[in-house]
Amino acid sequence: MAKKKVRVEFRKNRSKPPRSNTWTSEFREHGYEEQATLGDERVRARGDLSRARTIITDDAPAEPGNSPTDQMPSVTTTDLLFGRVIKVLGLHNVVETASGEQYKCAIRRLLKNLHTSERSVVTTGDLVWFKPEANFEGMIMRVEPRHGNLTRASRKKEHVLVANVDQVVIVVSLVEPELKPHLIDRYIAVAMKGDLKPIICLNKADLVEHGNLQPLIGYYNQIGIPTLLTSASSGYGISNLRELLAGKASVFSGQSGVGKSSLLNAVQPGLSLRVRNVSEVNNKGRHTTTTAELIRLEGGGYLVDTPGVRQLELWDTIPEEVEMYFVEFRPFITMCAYPDCSHTHESKCAVKQAVERRLISARRYHSYLGMIKTDKRN
Repeated sequence: MAKKKVRVEFRKNRSKPPRSNTWTSEFREHGYEEQATLGDERVRARGDLSRARTIITDDAPAEPGNSPTDQMPSVTTTDLLFGRVIKVLGLHNVVETASGEQYKCAIRRLLKNLHTSERSVVTTGDLVWFKPEANFEGMIMRVEPRHGNLTRASRKKEHVLVANVDQVVIVVSLVEPELKPHLIDRYIAVAMKGDLKPIICLNKADLVEHGNLQPLIGYYNQIGIPTLLTSASSGYGISNLRELLAGKASVFSGQSGVGKSSLLNAVQPGLSLRVRNVSEVNNKGRHTTTTAELIRLEGGGYLVDTPGVRQLELWDTIPEEVEMYFVEFRPFITMCAYPDCSHTHESKCAVKQAVERRLISARRYHSYLGMIKTDKRN
């Protein structure tokens, strides 16, 4: 493959501070007002060039959003091994090769310093090239383009929970903590944005009556989202869940305390993942899983158990984009009187009319309104 040279931006925090941190306090103590510098003065030896670097990349069009950066450095794979990141542990990543060998790998400094919108350039599920070293250690040299990402916004950064998976199992509990349908809708939107198939898993089904849940289950199944009841303690629905996972790359995600680890222990006995009860003080889940970990399934495929999340916001999404994550809206969008209809305040809105005629769930419509308000604040 042909090569080319490109300029890439580096993280700005690599630069040295413009002046000593004690300069202001010394000035206030000794005076010399005429020597004071402006608050926004910056001194750099090479100006903006100190924030960029020329690297060699493969001369192939990058797919926006599928790679940690639009331009990854080219590498010669002769002395490298190919593997998948199965766990991220602080500054180190556990990479597993096709033969099953596991290496504890650091990240090449060039990759860590690339300016990206992500919290980390490497995440669980990434396919990487790494240089093996002694004692099963190594250095990650390149990250391959991604597909199927579960991502969220976190502190104005993109937090990729897991990459290169096929489907996300949205685990929610019916009690302790209580069922939150609006969180389910937000997860569905995140899954669709990441090109993932959503599956809804209503856990702790042994603690409630099933009759009142049929409208909720029926509606999601009607719009094409598989929804099943499970109980990790009694084994109810575990066989159906195991069938949906077979041969697929899946990720379990949901709030803390909903029973993700307990379900995985039931799906594949012998995993012995650590579990905890919900807090007796606030009835909220307590973090048990602290890092996303890839687990191979005996029936084929693999899954990832992720830490619990308490807030889930779509990353890099404008309000006009949210409507496409509600599949039941699509037949009515083209029937709205205005091509840029936001389905909120406009007259002759076909979506609002469908809600009034109960062709669209009023609860789902309120979830839509909540998402576009959140995106406007961001």
